[in-house]
Parts: sequence; C-alpha cells; structure tokens
Amino acid sequence: GENEQRQETGTPQLAMLEFPAMTLYAEPEATEEMLEDADFDIAAWLSDEVEIEFAEQEGLAHITGNGDKKPRGLLSYDTVEDGAWGWGKLGYKISGAAADLTSMDPLIDLTTALKQGFRPNASWLMNRFTEGKIRKLKDGQGRYQWEPSTQVGKPATLLGYPVYTDDNMPDVGAGAFPIAYGDFRRGYLIVDRRGIRVLRNPYKVSGFVTFYTTKRTGGGVQNFQAMKLLKVAAA
Repeated sequence: GENEQRQETGTPQLAMLEFPAMTLYAEPEATEEMLEDADFDIAAWLSDEVEIEFAEQEGLAHITGNGDKKPRGLLSYDTVEDGAWGWGKLGYKISGAAADLTSMDPLIDLTTALKQGFRPNASWLMNRFTEGKIRKLKDGQGRYQWEPSTQVGKPATLLGYPVYTDDNMPDVGAGAFPIAYGDFRRGYLIVDRRGIRVLRNPYKVSGFVTFYTTKRTGGGVQNFQAMKLLKVAAA
C-alpha cells in the first residue's frame, strides 16, 4: 500500500566458486638436421599437431574430467531425478526405455524441466550416434522431429533448439547420460589462462630440438539450474 512501512527484504548471498587452471603439456622433438633440411616448416607442423591434441584432450576433460589435474567435466557431477533436484547436482529425466531412446516424449520432458529463463539460449548436446537415433524419431503423424539446417554454419534444430554434437558424450545405453540440454554458457564455465606457450630448447638432448608446449585450462559447472540430462532408464 501507498502508506505502508516497507521492511528489509531477503538479500542474495555470494559464494566462492573455484575453477583452478590445470596444465596441458607436450614435448615433441625433432633433429637439428630435419629442421634444417625439410622443405616445409617442421616447427609449425609440430605446433599444429600439438594444438589439435590439446583441443581433443580439453574437449574430453570438459565432458568427463574428474577434476584431478584436469577440469571437472559436465558428467562428473552427482545426478538426481529432476523432481528431487537440489543445488550441487544435475537433474535428469529418464528415457522410459531400459537401454534405448524410442520416443520424443522424454526430450519434451527435458525441455519443460528447464526454467523459462534459461530456455531462450538453450541447446542440445549429444554425440553423432545419438544424433542418428534421434533423427529417425517421428511424431504420431509419422513426421520427423529433426529440423535440418538450411543455412551453412547454422546447426540443425530439435523441438526448436539448436543441436551440437560432441563425440565425448556417451552412447545411448542402459544407465548412460547421452544427452544434455540447457544454457551451457551460463551453466558451465571454461577457464583458459592465456594462449599456448612454446619453449624451443636445443640444449636438452644433443642433436635434437625439443618444443616444450603448455596450456593452462580449467572448468566446471557454475549454475546447476541451467542444464538438465537425459538418463537411459525404464520408468
């Protein structure tokens, strides 16, 4: 009311989130003669190969890493049926089949499990084999629910949300969590410390040049409300 006294309201609280940066390293070597005689840039080629391997190792860690000398991956956290969800755990919906995904219904349940504020930027995450299964699912009128992209660089959509594939996500199987859905930008934090560093060392082994390469990275869930999982299990 216009003349009512107004009391202090509840104050949001802050908590510390820790995402330590771990170190990826590689130390390939090449002979001095090879570096001198090759008709292409051996050092640049080695650098590219290391960068590819680093990217693959980072991708794996951000999905399955246990936090021991590596980032803590999305699927390393405790999970709980979404109706019993609490902070610090990821909620899940079940597929309804003990070892398979046979219906669109659990995917619809997954979208409605996410709070409205996270849906505008939500997307799907799965591997390519799970994608293959979902692309074959149809509604009651026999229509495919998968919407292929019509523009280069734009992802396909499922139930109106973009689909991204990551081969580090598990296959569909009993007890697995093959699909994640949510606003991953708000839900999962990746911490990268500067770029890749390369130390060229011609003194470690006589006649060889080593390329000591490091990159520091970390990561973990920062908002447990922003993402949901699908678990393959019977009702």
